[in-house]
Amino acid sequence: MPDTMTADGKTPPWVQATFEDALAKLPVGYVDGYFGNRSWGVIVKRSEDGKRTWLYGDELGGTDIVSFNLYRLAGTRSLLKPCEMSSTKVIEFVLGFEPSIEKAAPRL
Repeated sequence: MPDTMTADGKTPPWVQATFEDALAKLPVGYVDGYFGNRSWGVIVKRSEDGKRTWLYGDELGGTDIVSFNLYRLAGTRSLLKPCEMSSTKVIEFVLGFEPSIEKAAPRL
């Protein structure tokens, strides 16, 4: 996604807000889905107090991963801490990840 970072290396507020909205819509626990026409498995955990969200994504049948913590600070501030990857990669993944639609249970 273009414009995920400004020239000074900061994420514009509108990108951060869009990212946090997309992250909030992901269910807690494991979900399969797609990113970049590839299958992914994603685990999301949220702390009981709501101050930390952790995500780990693994490309199924591939070698790519996405991993980060998002910490909610005082007021409306938050701090994104990617695990050995760029913030841009993390933001692009969360904004572009499409969870699979659950298959309906077979009718008996």
